Amino acid sequence: MFGMEVINDDDFLSLKLALVTDPSYHHRMIETKIIETPTNSDSSETCEEGKIFSLFQTREQMLKQLDHKTNTETLEEDGKGLQLIHLLLISATSVDENNIPSAIENLCELYQNVSLSGDSVQRVAAYFADGLIARLLTRKSPFYDMIMEPPTPEEQFLAFTELYKVSPFYQFAHFTANQSIIEAFEREANTNNRALHVIDFDISYGFQWPSLMQSLSEKATATDRILLRITGFASSLEQLQETESRLVSFSKGFRNLAFEFQGIVRGSKFARPKIRKSETVAANLVFHLNSLNSYSKISDTLKYIYSLSPSIVVLVEQEGSRKTQNFLSRFMESLHYFAAIFDSLDDCLPLDSAERLSIERNHLGKEIKHVMNYDKDGAKCLRYERMETWKGRMENHGFLGIRQSSNSVMQAKLLLKIRSHCSPVHIDGENGGGFRVFERDDGRAISLGWQDRFLLTASSWCCE
Repeated sequence: MFGMEVINDDDFLSLKLALVTDPSYHHRMIETKIIETPTNSDSSETCEEGKIFSLFQTREQMLKQLDHKTNTETLEEDGKGLQLIHLLLISATSVDENNIPSAIENLCELYQNVSLSGDSVQRVAAYFADGLIARLLTRKSPFYDMIMEPPTPEEQFLAFTELYKVSPFYQFAHFTANQSIIEAFEREANTNNRALHVIDFDISYGFQWPSLMQSLSEKATATDRILLRITGFASSLEQLQETESRLVSFSKGFRNLAFEFQGIVRGSKFARPKIRKSETVAANLVFHLNSLNSYSKISDTLKYIYSLSPSIVVLVEQEGSRKTQNFLSRFMESLHYFAAIFDSLDDCLPLDSAERLSIERNHLGKEIKHVMNYDKDGAKCLRYERMETWKGRMENHGFLGIRQSSNSVMQAKLLLKIRSHCSPVHIDGENGGGFRVFERDDGRAISLGWQDRFLLTASSWCCE
């Protein structure tokens, strides 16, 4: 199993970018907007613009609470949390029906009762309210750009790093996937020439691989080195170069490990992983398939992977069912999912934590707003599916599920014990709150859950 100390170390990523942040920064203020008088005499349009401007003023007052720390009460204690969710659902229905006056009225009331420094219900409702406002506006509206303005790359990196440190969410995904890769490597120890080749279809910041390097190093010696090759796909050359630099730097700490990296910009012509004879090949699909914006692209990816004849395919995806054709069903499913995530953060960080604010605003909040507005400006809508759906797709493309080992299950339970700060850890059918580990599909999948809600599921596959 993987050594947990690599993540607990404050320098767990000598992987960190040099970030310059402004500690006094709390939110982006609304810039003064001049609303020109319409050239036509449509008074209803003018009235509508005035109401939207008033709505943004109410939102601004909510944001100012963050600076003055005036919001010390929570809603959940007296049952008002349910009322807030009900108001959010009414707002979503009004937006879906294009009932702009009703939507504005209900969103205005929402902003008077939510807070980015409140309890989990207040916080998640604030970001969903932003997403609903953006859906009301046209793409040409300056207010739309203000609501949907993405965080800077530095802010996104910092938010991801902070979430990685404090929550078991990403660590569960990476450790479980890596355990399966290590076991596939060990099964082929007599034929793989001590060489492991991981093909990562969405390498992102590369945070998954330091713990794999450490585990391989523990199985190698100075005279019997292990070769780790990583082929990583990413959307830009700059991201690949930064990730390569981090991983190469980290690998230098293991003298009994040889490391090679090949970066491929997604969509590049004639770019294929360079597979060598006798090496163990692992295809890594961690949070990748859900980012593909059509079922044909998912199918093409799985066919391509099958053609590589990997020794193992590891699949990790968030659990959900978000039908892009139906806004309200997607809204409801997303609300349940993110409400669980925000609630789980209360187990990891205090309400007044700057790290929690960064995670929610620059990572989770960004995703919420894109889910609400996937159909504007070509934005991608993540295709979160349930485990059973992914299982069917994998089997239809010639893959067989592999039972998760006892080591994988034990590792997942140990991780949650380390990372659960307030709530006790529960296993499978045990009652109670907090993070939970579920063994599913006759042992062929492991899920991380918060209370009774599945958050993500890991599974392993081989070619028939």
